[in-house]
Amino acid sequence: MSGRHWLSGRGTGGAGVVLRFERVRPRRAGRFQPLRSHEITPGFLDRTIRALKRWKFDIVSMDEVCHRAVTAPTPRRFVGLTFDGGTKDMIASAYPVLSRHGVPFTVYLPTAFPDRLGEAWWLALEAVIAREGRLSLVMDRHERHFDIEGNAEKYQLYEFLSGWMRTLPPPDLSAAINDLCKRYSVNLAALSREAAMDWDDLAKLAADPLVTIGSATVNYSVLSNLKDVDAQREMTMGRAVAQAAFHREVRHFAYPFGDRAAFARKHVQMAEEAGFVSAASALPGVVRAEGRTNLHALPRLSWDGRQRSLRVMRVLLSGAAFAPVAPTRRWVRDEEN
Repeated sequence: MSGRHWLSGRGTGGAGVVLRFERVRPRRAGRFQPLRSHEITPGFLDRTIRALKRWKFDIVSMDEVCHRAVTAPTPRRFVGLTFDGGTKDMIASAYPVLSRHGVPFTVYLPTAFPDRLGEAWWLALEAVIAREGRLSLVMDRHERHFDIEGNAEKYQLYEFLSGWMRTLPPPDLSAAINDLCKRYSVNLAALSREAAMDWDDLAKLAADPLVTIGSATVNYSVLSNLKDVDAQREMTMGRAVAQAAFHREVRHFAYPFGDRAAFARKHVQMAEEAGFVSAASALPGVVRAEGRTNLHALPRLSWDGRQRSLRVMRVLLSGAAFAPVAPTRRWVRDEEN
């Protein structure tokens, strides 16, 4: 907080930063909100954009992010605004703020959700745990029972079960969450449908020249849990569906969930071979100019919605807190050798 981060920004901050947000909606009541860190309010989004303009950042499109990543540094650093998941509050709460400010942004879309085929298992798990005091389910072929009367126990169980579900192949994950929802009368299909934008919402966004629609596979599956052929299909089919819907090339991709457990080096190579110009991760870091950042393992800063301090954001945007991301192409070559 001393300001040293800003003085050293030219040496550590690279060419710019890509910010990663997920849900944008008004603050909710309720003690149990395990996904609170994935949400910001429309008011905070408005404050963020005003601050970025005040701090003299260029707010740029994903195409411009990629251009500045491979060219010589410019006097002003940039920020790219990205939103993962294609949720309904993108059109209801985020878009009015973004369009009022006239800034470009990117939405990464898992195409099964506007088709009403996606399963938002993380929301269903939250709904079950929120209202139950005791929970039973089958884990690894064994019936497990959990007492969750207190709020602390609910948070612990959500973290435990969501971590377990993140490791399951898609058929096993679907079976597990559907079984849980049937036991506790949660309508998974309706919950997933209500949370996601439909094609009419997306058509409105796509008509805006400031909006870039990117792909996030078909089903938003963790790529690390898929066989290689299935991972390739998720990438290419997600892109094909989006291109057919919007009658334009989809040039940018985001790894579902995007952390180190969610994708591997081979998926970086797959994204490049599929023809994507960029593939965004959730690995923290800054974007460096002159080709020193691998665009197919593009770092982003995931904002924690529980943190509302713009001073903290300014420190993160300086890049002082992050080491350079290793060049993934070299990792791929090493792995092949």
